[in-house]
Amino acid sequence: MSITAAPAQAGGSALPIPLSFNQEFLRGFDKGDTDGAFGHRHTLVCGWRVAGEVDTDALQRALDDVVARHEVLRTAVTRGEGEGRQEIHPPVRVPLEVRELPAGDAEQRGVRAERFLNELDGGTYSVRELPHLRAVLGRFDAQDGVLVLVTHHTATDAWSLQVIMRDLADRYAAHTDGDSDGEGAAAAQAPVAQYQDFARWQHENADSDKLKTARAYWSERLAGAQITGVTSDRPRSEDLPSAYGVHRFVFGAELSAAVLAYSRTVRSTPFMVMTAAYSVLLRNLTGTTDVVFPTFSAGRYEERFMDAVGPFFNFVPIRVDTTGCTTLGDVVEQARTACVGAYQHEIPFAAVAGDSPEVLAPFADGTLAVIAFEVLQSPFPMEGATVGGLEFDEIRRRELSQQVSSAIPDGGLWAMDVLPSGELAGSLKFDHNRFDEATARALVAEFRRLLQTIAEAPGTALAAL
Repeated sequence: MSITAAPAQAGGSALPIPLSFNQEFLRGFDKGDTDGAFGHRHTLVCGWRVAGEVDTDALQRALDDVVARHEVLRTAVTRGEGEGRQEIHPPVRVPLEVRELPAGDAEQRGVRAERFLNELDGGTYSVRELPHLRAVLGRFDAQDGVLVLVTHHTATDAWSLQVIMRDLADRYAAHTDGDSDGEGAAAAQAPVAQYQDFARWQHENADSDKLKTARAYWSERLAGAQITGVTSDRPRSEDLPSAYGVHRFVFGAELSAAVLAYSRTVRSTPFMVMTAAYSVLLRNLTGTTDVVFPTFSAGRYEERFMDAVGPFFNFVPIRVDTTGCTTLGDVVEQARTACVGAYQHEIPFAAVAGDSPEVLAPFADGTLAVIAFEVLQSPFPMEGATVGGLEFDEIRRRELSQQVSSAIPDGGLWAMDVLPSGELAGSLKFDHNRFDEATARALVAEFRRLLQTIAEAPGTALAAL
C-alpha cells in the first residue's frame, strides 16, 4: 500500500528550512523521478535475519514511532529551478508487507534470505511517496524470518539505516513488554537532533574560521588535479536511463587477516591499505600516476548528530600521488598521508567543488566514469543482538550478484566491508549501459591481486606490476 502525505501546514511565522549542502549537491544530479539522485532506484536497502516470533502489530507501531521521531523520513525536497527547501509533513503510517518464504534447511534459508534482499534491492520506490521508509517481513516459519528496510537515499545514508534499525528494535521492545502503547519507554527515549537542525547549523557556520582554513587546505591540495575517470566500455548515452547492477564478492579470511595484520604493522587503517591498492589499480588502468578518487564519510561533524537520521554522507576526494613511489609500500605511505589529511580537513564537498571546479571535469566526459571507493561503517551493529524477544543479525555477508539493483546518481560505487568473521566482503555497482559485467569482475580480480601483494610483499616494485 502506498501512502502519500499532504504537506504540513506551516505557521505564518515559520522560517523556511534550507537544504543542507549535501541536498544541494544531490539536486545537481536530479534527472527526474525514474533516474538520477531523485530516481525511484536511488535507495538504500538493508536486511536482518530475525529469530523469534514477530508481533506484526508491535512492529507496525514501532515503524510508525520511528517516522514520528525522525522528521526527515517525512520530508520532501523542493526540486527544479530556484532556491531549494525542505518541507516537513505530518507522520503517516509506514507501509509494512508480510510475505511467506519457502522453508528448507539452514543453508537454503541463508541463500533465500539473500535472494529476498536482492529482490527488494532491485525494486522501485518513488521519492514522492512519504514516508521515505517501508518494511517487508519475510517469514520462513513462525520463528525464523528476514526483515528488510527500504529508504530513499535523499533522506538517509548507511549510518542512518543503522540508527533506524536500533530505534526500531527499541520501540518494538517497548510495544511488547506489556505496555501496549509503548508510552513507558517513550519517556526514556532521549531527544534526537533533526536533519533540519543540521542544515541550519551548516549555513550558520558557512563562514567560520575552521571552514576557511579547511578550504585553503583543499585549494592547495587539489591544485591542478582532477578526479580520475575510468574509460567505460561504452560512452554515456543521453537517450538511455541508467541500468545499475552489482557484482558482489567475498575475500577469504586468510587474505583479510593478512590485510589487517599489515595495517597494524604500518600504523594504518584497513581503509588506508585498501586505498593504496585501489590507487594502484586506477594508476594501472589509466596510466595516471597522480590519482584522485572520491570516498564517503559519515559527515556528522558534531556529536549531537550521531543519533540523527538524514543524508549526512559527504563526498571526500582522496588524492594519492604515486609519481615518486617505487614500491607498493611507498604507495601505502602516500595513501596514509592522503587519508589523514582529508579527514582532518573534511568539509562539505560543495565548498571543495566551489573552490576547485576543475576537479569535477571527468563527470562531464561521456567516455569516462568516476568510481567512488569506500569502506562501510557499522556504528550500531546488530549481530546477535536480542531485543524485545527477537535476535537480529544484519545480512552483511553477501555473494549473490544482481542484474538489477538500487542505483547511484552517476558513475560507479565500490564498497568494502570488514565482516565480524574477519572476511572482506565487497560490491561493485556499475551501469550495464556503460560497463560489461566481465569488466567489473576483472577489476575486482586485479584489486584482489594488488591487495594481496601489498599485504604479503609491500616491497614489490611498481614497475613489476
